[in-house]
Amino acid sequence: MESTPESFAWATASLIPMTAVTPVVPPCEPTSQGAIIAELYQVTKSFGGAVPCLHRVSLQLRRGDFYFLTGASGSGKSTLLKLLCGQLQPDQGIVRLFGEEVNPHQDRRMAQLRRRLGVIFQDFKLLGDRSVAENVAFALLVRGIPKTEIQQRVQTALKLVGLSHKANAKPQSLSGGEQQRVSIARAIVGSPELLLADEPTGNLDSQTSQQILALLHRLHQHGLTVLFTTHDLALTRLVPHRILHLHHGKLESLTHP
Repeated sequence: MESTPESFAWATASLIPMTAVTPVVPPCEPTSQGAIIAELYQVTKSFGGAVPCLHRVSLQLRRGDFYFLTGASGSGKSTLLKLLCGQLQPDQGIVRLFGEEVNPHQDRRMAQLRRRLGVIFQDFKLLGDRSVAENVAFALLVRGIPKTEIQQRVQTALKLVGLSHKANAKPQSLSGGEQQRVSIARAIVGSPELLLADEPTGNLDSQTSQQILALLHRLHQHGLTVLFTTHDLALTRLVPHRILHLHHGKLESLTHP
């Protein structure tokens, strides 16, 4: 059984309103001086094509950063996130997570590292036969966290995403935006140090997409490090975060879209 984890990181955060964000000035230069928690160094990944999906890509994520990762469909955004999660292994180069080299073949160690991650998917990946609260609690149950603490964490996570009143509902009864908010609650309930959001607004309308972005922006303001992939450059104009762009396997830094 896992020892009782530290206090829920988001417990002191105020309730996040589900409103669209207001456009702000273009992103400024990064101000985070935190420790490096994720890194790709000269990483190349190919799936057999003439042009590698990623070619000698280097990236450092520091604690407290918020990066947008943009690029066309098929540009390698999801591949980059899967490399960070240890779901894929690079053909060349090194991937480090929380100071340790990522090795997908080290199952036990990778499971420990992934507990420090939160992941949001474009297609939600919710369990249809479980309630909203059960979906959020699922990862904590397998970690052996005490039931009373799980209940507290789930209640807090659902409050943060504005879904306390939907705790007993099934995912199929929710709108797309609500399902994505459940996915976010599930991703943050374990107090992750890094949140990887893989096209979290890809299947949502414009207004709902802005609400999801506002939620993740607010979580970042409360200390969460975020890597947010998107093909929608309009979203990147709404909050003042740095923008990275994948094009023909190369990673570029943009000042604004």
